[in-house]
Order: sequence, then structure tokens, then C-alpha cells
Amino acid sequence: MAFYYSEPSHTFSEYLLVPGFTSEECIPDNVTLKTPLVKYRKGEEECPISLNIPMVSAIMQAVSNDTLAVALAKEGGLSFIYGSQSIEDEAAMVRRVKSSKAGFVVSASNLTPDATLADVLELKQKNGFSTVAITEDATPNGKLLGLVTSRDYRITRMTGEIPVREFMTPREKLITAPASTTLKEANDIIWEHKLNALPIVDDNDHLLYFVFRKDYAEHKEHPLALQDADKRYLVGAGINSKDYEQRVPALVEAGADVLCIDSSEGYSIWQKKTIDFIRERYGDTVKIGAGNVVDREGFRYLAESGADFVKVGIGGGSICITRETKGIGRGQASALIEVAAARDEYFEETGVYVPICSDGGIVFDFHMTLALAMGADFLMLGRYFARFDESPTNKLMVNGAYVKEYWGEGSNRARNWQRYDLGGKSDLAFEEGVDSYVAYAGSLHDNVQKSLYKVKSTMCNCGVISIPDLQKNARLTLVSATSIVEGGYHDVTLRSTGSNV
Repeated sequence: MAFYYSEPSHTFSEYLLVPGFTSEECIPDNVTLKTPLVKYRKGEEECPISLNIPMVSAIMQAVSNDTLAVALAKEGGLSFIYGSQSIEDEAAMVRRVKSSKAGFVVSASNLTPDATLADVLELKQKNGFSTVAITEDATPNGKLLGLVTSRDYRITRMTGEIPVREFMTPREKLITAPASTTLKEANDIIWEHKLNALPIVDDNDHLLYFVFRKDYAEHKEHPLALQDADKRYLVGAGINSKDYEQRVPALVEAGADVLCIDSSEGYSIWQKKTIDFIRERYGDTVKIGAGNVVDREGFRYLAESGADFVKVGIGGGSICITRETKGIGRGQASALIEVAAARDEYFEETGVYVPICSDGGIVFDFHMTLALAMGADFLMLGRYFARFDESPTNKLMVNGAYVKEYWGEGSNRARNWQRYDLGGKSDLAFEEGVDSYVAYAGSLHDNVQKSLYKVKSTMCNCGVISIPDLQKNARLTLVSATSIVEGGYHDVTLRSTGSNV
């Protein structure tokens, strides 16, 4: 006879946190959101890789490219570059993130001395940068021959055909710094010489990076930036269980800090085979997450297979229709609660703590706090990040409002059949995701700061200032349908949105 769960499948919106005692130390400024990303053993001083905020971006074409990866790393989170692209293209995205050394920017605008003022203006219009590196071969790391900034030309007095070599600041007049220069030393040089940009060059005078004056303030605004020992941003990458033997080596060589198997359902032999390959070839030096699962058995299988973290959630994403098309899945809250208990049980038995990632089901900011309280170590978000300037999708005007495109990996648009493969044919048999729009929300920095301040404030209401303490001391209650209605505004007439109140 089939097994039947005695309890219904619950979602985040069916729970509330019950306040705890708020002491004097429980203020948002004292809250730390640092959390483990990969497994570690009891007694180890520190997890090999930790996040400074409990946010990672979903492995999706519409969400996680190199631009969003850099923006999220600056905030203290991590992006998983989407794997539903060629191996070469994914590795190139990883390299671009790793080359974005904090404070050291790889030149994005490059020309040769034979280019013209028209080329400079076209490049500026295309990417918005006013500093153009003039290199021998117009590449970001070519031999530096000069520099062009907006101070080097006047559009009203010069024709577009004038060669760059006639108005650029030549190499002999540039102040540069060697590759060994630290960020602090670079900023000191900038201030001492009143520069807007300082080129960093190697022993052969090839351009490596720029350090910009304007970035100094920006770095002060990102004290939680997630960086490796060389001050490069951390980045993850998605893989599948089909071409991992070719994809994994390319991503490791490109510098990916952590990998994650991207699959709609992870309790499978295919995930174990993928992990086995990585362990046999790289040992524990390559970190690999797996999933998705929704119960104790799924978690135990992946943890015992060697996963460094496990993703939880099937069918809860805003663009996911797996439950609708296949009839499989589980309410995100119920899944997370059971898997968190399994993680703690596994930790007690083995001394190995395997972090869990809540993937899907986050609709409102308060769902983030609920997910963490229920045991999630960090959250994977798709729709949330797709709304921002830094996501790779187009910004459009629809029905008088700005939106951004957002589609699922199981949609016909993405056609990421590898994510849903069960060892069968190599195409998408039916859709498990939709193609949609999400309301445009502005910059990632502003929105993440606002969302996490809500999380911190709620934690203070619960009387805790760290995620482990929240998981240990949180008190949660199921709410009735009537209670959910009571929780919103009711029995009032709203004033117009134009009110100043």
C-alpha cells in the first residue's frame, strides 16, 4: 500500500514567527548573517566557504550571469552561473567574475591608436565608460600605449575622423603602478596624484587592471564583499549530470569556487555518479552541491554520496509547473522542516554538518526569515534577483509599467532538457516552467539591503542575532486561513497611492 503523510503539505505563508524576548543587544546593527555554504566537520574552526549573507542566485538563464554574480558577491552572497549554455561560454563567464578583483577592474573599453574619435564615442555610448585603454591590440591585457578620457577631446572642436593617437594621453605621460600594488597603495597613489584612474601593468607593460577613484567609496559601501584570498569575488557554477566529465574540468580551470548540480529532482543515481566523478578526480578540493530533494531520504542519499550542500524544494518556484504537470513535489515549509531535522540527525551521527539551501517558495521578504528559522542555512532565489538591473534579461515597458523578462529552465525558451533528464532522450519532452515577466525593481544593492534589514529586524524581535541562534530558538506557529486574512490590512479604505503619508 502507498505511504500517506498524515499532515498536509505546508507553505511559508501558513506560518508565523512568535516574538521572543528582545534584549539590549538585539538591534539590527548587531545581527550577523554569516552562514556556511559547504560541509565541515564538528570541531573545525571555520567552514571552508561561508557566505556573508544567506543568499545565492538561481542557476537560471534569466538570473545568473557574470554581471549579477559580481553585484551579488559585493553584497556578500554568491551566484551560480547558469549551466544551460556551452561549456566555453559558462567558463568564460566564470573567468570574467574571477578577473573582477575587488577594486581592480579589467578594462571593458579598449581601442588601438589607429581608432578614431568616432570609435571612442561609439564605445562610450555602448557601455557608458568614459575611460578607454589604448593598447597595442585593443584587448584588455594588451601592451598599454595610452589612455583616453573625456578630458582628452572636445566634440565641438574635433571631427570624428581624427585618430586616437593624436589626442590620447601617451604612455610616457601616464602614472601607472606594478602588479604587486595593493588596493590601499593604489588608492594612495590616486589621491596623491589626483587621478581618476590608475592603470596597473605587468613587467612587460601589459595592462592588467584599472583602479578607479569612484570605486573607493563603493568599496566602503560593501564591507561584506565575498572574496577569496586574492581579493577576487567568489562565484559558483551550475553543472548537469550529462556532460559533467567535460564541463567540470573547464569550470574548475576557469576558477569556479563551488559547483552545483542543477536538477529538478536530485534523489537519483545520476547525481551520485556526478559526485563520484568529482571525488575520484579532485577529492574534496572541488566543492559540489546537489539536489533538489524534499524529504529525509533524499537528503541522506545525497549527503552520504558526498554532497557539500543539499538543495531543498520541488515545484515551489514562481515559474515552475512541475507539480502541475507531474504531480510531484511538496510544500516548501514541510520539505524544509523535515530535511533540516535530517541534517541535524546526520550531524549528530557523523560529526559532519551538511548545509541545506531552501530553493523556491519565497514570495515575500518575511518568507526569508521563516525559511532560515525552519533550518535553511541559505536561500536560492530566482524571481527575486531577476527583477534587478544586474540580471541578464531585457527591461521592457508593458501596460505602462517597467518589467523584466523571466523564464524557467524547463520552459520552451530555455529548453534546458538536461535539468529534467532521467537517462532518456536528449530533448525537452514537455514544459516544466513558464515564460513570464516580473516587475522591475531597480538595483540589486538597494533591494538586498532593504530585504536583509527586514530579516535582521525580525530576528531581533525573536531575540536572536545570528542564524544558528534563530534556528535553535525560533518559535513558529501554523496559522488558519482567517488568521492569514487578519494579518493584512482589513476593514479600512486605503488612501490613494499618491498620499504623502
